[in-house]
Amino acid sequence: MQPRPDLLFRFMAPSDIMGRQDDSLGQGATHACESGKSGLSMKGFTSLALVLAVCAALLSGCAATPASGPSEAGGGPVASQGTSSPMLENCAIARDADYGNICLDVTIERFNSLGFAYGDSVDVAFSNGYELKGIPYYNGYYARVGELLLVGYPGYSHIEVVLNYGDSLWEAAGLSENDTATVRLAEAGAYRTIQESLNISYSDDRSDYASDEQFGNFRPLEGGSLQDGVAYRSASPIANMQGRAPYVERLMEGVGIAYDLDLSDDADDVARFVQESQGQGVDLSYFKGLESAGAVGKLGLNVSYQSAAFAQKLSSGLIDMSQHEGPYLIHCIEGKDRTGFVCALLEALCGASYEEIVADYMITYENYYGITKESAPDSYNAIAGLNIDGMLAFLAGVDDSTADLRTLSYEEPARNYLKAASMSDEQINALAARLTQ
Repeated sequence: MQPRPDLLFRFMAPSDIMGRQDDSLGQGATHACESGKSGLSMKGFTSLALVLAVCAALLSGCAATPASGPSEAGGGPVASQGTSSPMLENCAIARDADYGNICLDVTIERFNSLGFAYGDSVDVAFSNGYELKGIPYYNGYYARVGELLLVGYPGYSHIEVVLNYGDSLWEAAGLSENDTATVRLAEAGAYRTIQESLNISYSDDRSDYASDEQFGNFRPLEGGSLQDGVAYRSASPIANMQGRAPYVERLMEGVGIAYDLDLSDDADDVARFVQESQGQGVDLSYFKGLESAGAVGKLGLNVSYQSAAFAQKLSSGLIDMSQHEGPYLIHCIEGKDRTGFVCALLEALCGASYEEIVADYMITYENYYGITKESAPDSYNAIAGLNIDGMLAFLAGVDDSTADLRTLSYEEPARNYLKAASMSDEQINALAARLTQ
């Protein structure tokens, strides 16, 4: 099965997500494109009412609208309270250096105190003329690839505007550090059903978990013809912001990891995390030994797994990994998103079924959030539908709102993805052999 060209390495152009006033089109003229519609795959939901409500909310989408002109900038943010429509005006912004998201200079607590609530829809206008209409405000990334949202993520201090799994929204919007943002309530509770059904957060306290493996999200890859114990996935063994690094370090040593594929960090990030963690007293001697032996791949991937840049960097890392003996460790920071896609890709390459790939992906949500198919079927299916179903549909080149993903084979699509990223058949076969023989 060949991937659809319009899905493989698709980029989101600025006009796909927002409108901007353009004087070249005449006084007051605008150009804007509507974001592509996308539905949430809800197969397996036990509550029909919840299915209909969530699907209706997601299908409402986020459409770009003509900008109304630049906002009046200058001064600090002005909070409007005590009115029927909460508003934050002229808020300073900054670029998220890792993902290209737009950070607002307001804490989550302060923003919510103005009258905004998770599950609302909001309008965001930037002083350079860009405007986003009716995007959801969540406490998590409860959106499909390429959809816009405002996020107050637990553990982060500030509000961010995000293009989910997309390329840099900051660059697409043409923003500068001198620009400001104004946020207005569009509709209270417009996305409340999604927020309430997917509202999840996890603890960074080791005592809240049954084992080091669960706390570190550490486990072997399984499925298809994968060898037992040839590849593992986890949270980061060096980035200790959430206190997991020392546990993952010990676990990787315990299984004899011989190569570490770090998806999220480039060489500078690795050096910084190592210095910070060692400064906290974390013993990274095993990782440092791998690094000294040239057995650490430092890819520095963003989360835009549909982009050509992501695929090219990943293919280089996989080629390097295949030139080393296993066992291998694959991770990003949490071992959830980038790790989830890459492990699904490798499992698919080794002939894993839809059920096997989804089961492995969802163990992360059991580890961190206690969500299983048995304990929370609605949340389980909604998360799988938003995340791993979208990843597999991308690989297969199909629309997951209409295709039955359970009936598809993913081995050939995985090969096609790697070929499109300039890996040769010989290199792909060498990688598969490392994982299966």
